[in-house]
Amino acid sequence: MIDTTVFQDKTAVYYTLGCKLNFSETSTIGKILREAGVRTARKGEKADICVVNTCSVTEMADKKCRQAIHRLVKQHPGAFVVVTGCYAQLKPGDVAKIDGVDVVLGAEQKGELLQYLGNLQKHEKGEAITTATKDIRSFSPSCSRGDRTRFFLKVQDGCDYFCSYCTIPFARGRSRNGTIASMVEQARQAAAEGGKEIVLTGVNIGDFGKTTGETFFDLVQALDQIEGIERYRISSIEPNLLTDEIIEFVSHSRSFMPHFHIPLQSGCDEVLKLMRRRYDAALFASKVKKIKEVMPDAFIGVDVIVGTRGETAEFFEQAYRFISGLDVTQLHVFSYSERPGTQALKIDYVVSPEEKHQRSQRLLALSDEKTQAFYARHIGQTMSVLLEKSKGSTPMHGFTKNYIRVEVESDNSLDNQVVNVRLGDFNEDKTALKGTILI
Repeated sequence: MIDTTVFQDKTAVYYTLGCKLNFSETSTIGKILREAGVRTARKGEKADICVVNTCSVTEMADKKCRQAIHRLVKQHPGAFVVVTGCYAQLKPGDVAKIDGVDVVLGAEQKGELLQYLGNLQKHEKGEAITTATKDIRSFSPSCSRGDRTRFFLKVQDGCDYFCSYCTIPFARGRSRNGTIASMVEQARQAAAEGGKEIVLTGVNIGDFGKTTGETFFDLVQALDQIEGIERYRISSIEPNLLTDEIIEFVSHSRSFMPHFHIPLQSGCDEVLKLMRRRYDAALFASKVKKIKEVMPDAFIGVDVIVGTRGETAEFFEQAYRFISGLDVTQLHVFSYSERPGTQALKIDYVVSPEEKHQRSQRLLALSDEKTQAFYARHIGQTMSVLLEKSKGSTPMHGFTKNYIRVEVESDNSLDNQVVNVRLGDFNEDKTALKGTILI
């Protein structure tokens, strides 16, 4: 039994790096601490507890984690510092040696953070508590709002794919999930708290069901029936797991939005083989074609990695031509970063940093072109938009069903409300369309 009296009237700050899943998990950690009597520190206030949830997807991510820890230790002298997340799981000893760190928690311990805080007395040296990746079994549920209008529902964790460039299976363990019944209950609770939109998050969410004998399609059908939730978005799903039945279901479902995020990583089959991806370019193109056949206005976001080992200039040009011909909306471009222990390090051909940058810039320019063309096709249309509270004097913004960002005149009484908006021209920096609310 944990004695929570030690936490009464204590304050905490939270710092998250990385993906939406990390932000969801940090929010859940915050909820656990609040229920134990800990409140979030106000701006400028010295905190008693610092929680850092780390990322390790690139070498730069590792560096940012170390910088964040140093900064928080300096800003909150004497605070009890807890570090968790992917970097903590992969390099617990290194993190524990950072001045000011008290406890480093791995993936298995993250959900039970409260029991590792003790009486909040500072440690002489950091203590690392982790479980070997092969032994990670627990699934820590998370459905959190954070500071935004939408909720993030964690439906799955871990990955069994072991792509040659990726450390995530080592950081988060094997694929696992909660039950559909538990997901439905969490979504109902989000609706009871006023939530209108839920984003389904995870590491490899299409793999849902490995530990419960269910399927992602079963989950989607069950969630679609929950009253009060008007919108669901699928955060990211592998192309080989995005089945035609899922696409067809989304096209006529009550609440799943015409919005897909599909990792491609490369449009060149030779590079996909080097990456140990489980599809080829033709399969990816067929998924995009299927989506557009049944949902012509669907937003399709695509992840692409440039400069991976083995990506020759010829292979990149092949990938660029393939991506140029895809009817997709936006590219999320990442420069390849070498990660210790990955199979990609055995590939001989290395791309220079300068060439990686050049390739990234070309793809980012292509992305802007595709996104602006997609937005422009919708100018003059009336669409429903879920609005989010504005900060200060800035315009309110929100998103259409197919994820077009819209700016309207600020009226915070419309926060978390779905309203009809006539879409006008681009805003100044072309990141949104200006809209007029129709009463």
